[in-house]
Amino acid sequence: MTLKENIQELEERLLRREVRSNESVAALLADDFVEFGASGQVWNKSEVIAGLKSEVFVARSISNVQVRTLAECVVLLTYVCHSTTTSLRSSIWRLDGGNWQMTFHQGTRLE
Repeated sequence: MTLKENIQELEERLLRREVRSNESVAALLADDFVEFGASGQVWNKSEVIAGLKSEVFVARSISNVQVRTLAECVVLLTYVCHSTTTSLRSSIWRLDGGNWQMTFHQGTRLE
């Protein structure tokens, strides 16, 4: 599996109902994780996990995936997310202790 395929698979895992609704999401988010939502709201790891527990699930798909290496163990993933709205998404993933974790995520609405 290439780096791009690996990071894309991790990102897509976070979009799945079975991951979003249980504690396995915590392993994919770094302790210092922060998200700038498409709404303009800012969340940390614990706020995201708490919010996902009460979320009404909406199926999402992604396209136009790009991966750029920022440093030896840090990559930027960008893509278009399609659901009830369309948004540009960017995530920074960091390799820490042999595991990739998301440290930053941002969404920007297109519609």
